[in-house]
Amino acid sequence: MRHKEPAMSNASGTTTRVVQRSSDTTIRYTISGPADGPAVVFVHGWGCDRDDFGEVTAFLPEHYRVLAVDLAEHGESRSARDVWTMEEFARDVAAVVEAERVDSCVVVGHSLGGAVAVEAGRLLPDVVSHVVALDALHYLSLFPVQDESQIQAMLRSFGEDFPAGVRGMVEAGSPAGTDPALKDAYFEKMVSVRQPAGLASLEGLVRWHMDDVLREVKQPITVFAVREILTQEAIDRYGDRVRIVPVDLGSHHFHRESPEGTAELVARVVAE
Repeated sequence: MRHKEPAMSNASGTTTRVVQRSSDTTIRYTISGPADGPAVVFVHGWGCDRDDFGEVTAFLPEHYRVLAVDLAEHGESRSARDVWTMEEFARDVAAVVEAERVDSCVVVGHSLGGAVAVEAGRLLPDVVSHVVALDALHYLSLFPVQDESQIQAMLRSFGEDFPAGVRGMVEAGSPAGTDPALKDAYFEKMVSVRQPAGLASLEGLVRWHMDDVLREVKQPITVFAVREILTQEAIDRYGDRVRIVPVDLGSHHFHRESPEGTAELVARVVAE
């Protein structure tokens, strides 16, 4: 049974709250803004946490109700569960949305969080009005479900040399000219993801049947994709279902590099 624990506020007006789920799962999240404002829910990527959206939130209109969630075993959230699918992560988000009695919201997810945001839309069709993916869903070697040999090869490579696998992910999301110090910072954060949830959630992502889920989700989906990484093949495959908007705000983690520009993109969707 879900319930909230006492809240903690700081000087910026942001409150940290906790919601409990089954399997000793404690989901921590922040919330700010008036209760009657348009609601935006942020979901971080693999190996990241809700703090990634702190600066983005600061640039959003003050009348927005903003929630940022730490998924299980990321950031300050903890869990003893053994299910690490995108759908289960979406239940983390749904628990927060339900605890806060949000009746309508836009869910914004970065990377793995984009998959979670889509699943949240499927889980809460009457609450989630729009799904926004920040450089997610268009990586054809990751998001559409892979065949078993590809899945096993990827998991084996991460299992044999986890740091090398993470470094490869960071490099793949870094266009030419990306500051090496930024890449190192992203690597250090992601390589420290809690285990075994880190590897298990990566497996959950590569086993996610995105094409099947997209057929079920009825809400509009907008993908803001790094132009230099976006491929025509991805546009051809998903452009008729997903609105793909190329952006020039930085690397795969552009919400951290260009928080004001990212906030403008999100606000544009909320205003639609």
